[in-house]
Amino acid sequence: MPRVGQIAQLWRFPVKSMAGERLERAEVGELGVVGDRLWAVRDEERGHITGGKRLPSLMACSARFLAEPTADAVDDRVPPVAITLPDGAELVSDQPDASARLSAFLGRRVTLCPRRPADQRAHYRGPRATAADMRLQFGLGPDDPMPDFSMFPTAMLVELARYATPPGTYLDAYALHVLTSASLAELGRLAPAADIAPLRFRPNLLVDSEETGFVENGWCGGALRAGDLVGRVEIPTVRCSMVTREQPGLGADPSVLKALVDHTRRCAGVYARVEQAGAVRVGDAVELEPATPTRVGGWMRSGARSLRRLALRATAAVLPEE
Repeated sequence: MPRVGQIAQLWRFPVKSMAGERLERAEVGELGVVGDRLWAVRDEERGHITGGKRLPSLMACSARFLAEPTADAVDDRVPPVAITLPDGAELVSDQPDASARLSAFLGRRVTLCPRRPADQRAHYRGPRATAADMRLQFGLGPDDPMPDFSMFPTAMLVELARYATPPGTYLDAYALHVLTSASLAELGRLAPAADIAPLRFRPNLLVDSEETGFVENGWCGGALRAGDLVGRVEIPTVRCSMVTREQPGLGADPSVLKALVDHTRRCAGVYARVEQAGAVRVGDAVELEPATPTRVGGWMRSGARSLRRLALRATAAVLPEE
């Protein structure tokens, strides 16, 4: 496989939408970096799992595990986390008043929830989609077009329309998020006034690349190897309003999303699924086996994307406003 860079940073995020832990070595299983998004916050007023898109203050908190998690941890097998609030106060997830203290900070009644098994579908059920909610999540003005989700597989779009997260996980979509230094440098070149920092984008793997431009977009369909890990790169990562929010060490910056809209069709980094689980370390070489698309396969994928795009436009047109 041709070498395309090396691992510069590894991250896991114990609580969905909170800042996380930088690692020197990560174990990666079928559901991604072990320990990634094992906890989430449930909005008890709306009755669903939520995150930084709807409660941006979550992004000002950080979380760390108090014991090392296992790949199959669910329910009471998920180890507790310590959460640091912006004022430096710390709460621990297994303390009786943890959810009450987090609710007081957020100004909304919430509960800290460990990951549940995939068959507990009701736990993962999402809110009813509305045009106003979509505009809020993606930082859209009243006349801005909806993001293009046509690169997502149809089955995943259907699932994400019903559930806040894929059942059995608190992930947004795929198991791994990969970002390169080349993309960050290119975005910084195109938008020099924007505060472009890796943690605005919350990658699991930050790859140091000597190439220029948004190189990882060209990896889609290929197999990426780092250490013992092999991941299949699926689609570019569509960005929402979270990249503009204040978080530990970073101030709010709306110009970041504007730069993505202007130059990358809202995308930065790529999603990947795990084909071979294993350990990966900072400094490991990253190799890519490029995709080998056929002309017929490419035509079929293009046609499927066109049909999904039409369906998404039709859906957006009939979403209730509130």
